[in-house]
Amino acid sequence: MRVVIAEDSVLLRDGLSRLLTARGHEVVGEVGDAEQLVTVAGQLRPDVCVVDVRMPPTHTDEGIRAAVRMRATLPEVGVLVLSQYVEEQYATELLAGNTSGVGYLLKDRVADVGDFVAAVERVASGGTALDPEVVSQLLGRSRKRDVVEKLTPREREVLGLMAEGRTNAAVAQALVVSDGAVEKHVSNIFGKLGLAPSDTDHRRVLAVLAYLGS
Repeated sequence: MRVVIAEDSVLLRDGLSRLLTARGHEVVGEVGDAEQLVTVAGQLRPDVCVVDVRMPPTHTDEGIRAAVRMRATLPEVGVLVLSQYVEEQYATELLAGNTSGVGYLLKDRVADVGDFVAAVERVASGGTALDPEVVSQLLGRSRKRDVVEKLTPREREVLGLMAEGRTNAAVAQALVVSDGAVEKHVSNIFGKLGLAPSDTDHRRVLAVLAYLGS
């Protein structure tokens, strides 16, 4: 996996680079601002870019705005955004349209090294990786909120885990229920949301994210 890291903190950038390199991945670029990110990503065409939301010069939303631009101009490059908070407007733009190879994780939840690396790998391979808080906030802001509110609490849990990119088996394990129970919940969710189920978990996740971004 070829990775570009966009992070203005030298210590954090070096830490992420060492972490990914130790897991056998190649960090082909390290940049400290959003403009460099767009330039380097266009030149190197990595499998995935790990991007901090707040970058120079204003340290507000330069990183995620660059990520949104990259999604439009370099759709083949995966983008995993790391943030201290959920920036709903840009998160929605990031997830709009083609939702393959995209992720949005909150920094204070990236505590498990294995989970973080797995999320980077999933995004690089065209999958999704969303923080549960991101899913929760986007669900609450959706224009179809009245439909979403028809979901039971358990169905909301299942939907959130699906949007994180988990398989049915992983959802069942997380909720300590049977695979059959999860399949039933998934069927109910798509029925209530008016979304046609697909044969693969990946495509179901894409459908959920397309709904969230609508």
